[in-house]
Amino acid sequence: MLLLGVAPVLTGCYKTTRIVPIALPPEQLITAPLNQLLIQTNARYDALKTMTAAVVIRASTGGNKQGKIDTYGPFSGHMLMRKPADLRVLLYVPIRGDRMLDMVTDGKTFKMVIPPQSRAITGSNDVTTPSTNAIENLRPDVFLDAMFVRGLGEGEHVSLTMDDRIYQSDPKKKTLIDEPEYDLTILRQKTNDPVLQTLRVIHIGRSNLLPYQQDIYDEKGQLVTQAMYENYQKFGDVEFPAKVTIKRPIDQLSIVVTVSSLNPNQVMTDDQFDLTITDNYKVEKLP
Repeated sequence: MLLLGVAPVLTGCYKTTRIVPIALPPEQLITAPLNQLLIQTNARYDALKTMTAAVVIRASTGGNKQGKIDTYGPFSGHMLMRKPADLRVLLYVPIRGDRMLDMVTDGKTFKMVIPPQSRAITGSNDVTTPSTNAIENLRPDVFLDAMFVRGLGEGEHVSLTMDDRIYQSDPKKKTLIDEPEYDLTILRQKTNDPVLQTLRVIHIGRSNLLPYQQDIYDEKGQLVTQAMYENYQKFGDVEFPAKVTIKRPIDQLSIVVTVSSLNPNQVMTDDQFDLTITDNYKVEKLP
C-alpha cells in the first residue's frame, strides 16, 4: 500500500526527461554461422602474404595515471611485412626525410636504430622487465598482432557470442548507429591444465562482417593490446583498414597508423629485412 501511494509521486513531479540522439540500425544486417565467420577470417588473413605500405604514424603516452599526455608525430614512413613473422617499420624525419627510426624483427628478436641519436637497441620480442617509459616497451610484434587479424590457429578453440555496439558513423552528422556484432573468442588450453586461456577476441560488425576491433590478452589474462579498424579499402585484391588505432592500456600508449597506399603480395627479399648497425652506434641490449 505504501509503494502504491508513493508511485504517483515518483513518476510525476520528480521525473525529468533529457533528449538524446536516437541510435538507428544499420541499413543492412548480415547473419552468418560460426563456421562461415571462421572461414572468412582465415581467408582474409591468408590473402595478405606480403605487404609494402606507406603510412603515417602518430603516438601518445600517458593518461590519468600520469596526469599528462605526451604526443609524438605525425611521422611518415613505410611498413614492410612478410609472413610468417618478418616486419620492418621505417619512420622519417619531417621535411628532411632522413631516417628517424628503423625497426626490424624476425618474430623472435628485433633490432632498432635511431640515427639522429646514433643509438641502436637489440633484444627479444618479449618484454621481461617492463620500462617506465612506455615507448621502450613497444616491440615489433605489437604491430604484427594488431595490424593483422589472425583466425583460428592449430590447437586453438573458439566460442561465439553476440552483442551490440553504438557508434557515431559521421562526426559531422552526429548520427548514431546501433549495430549488432559477432564476437569470436579465441582460446587455448594451458599445458597440463584444464583451464582455457583467452588469447584474443575478434569483434565483427554485422553490417559488413568485417572486424572492427580486436582485443589481445597475455598469459595472465590481462588485456595488453586493443586494435580498432576503420575505413576499409580495396588495395589490389586485398581489403584492408586504412586506419588502425593500437592501444596498450597497461603502458598508457596509443598509436594511430594511417595507411595511404599498400602494395600486397609482391616478392620480397631477405635484404629488405636486414638492418645493419654500424660501429658508430651506441648499442643497448635488452633482455
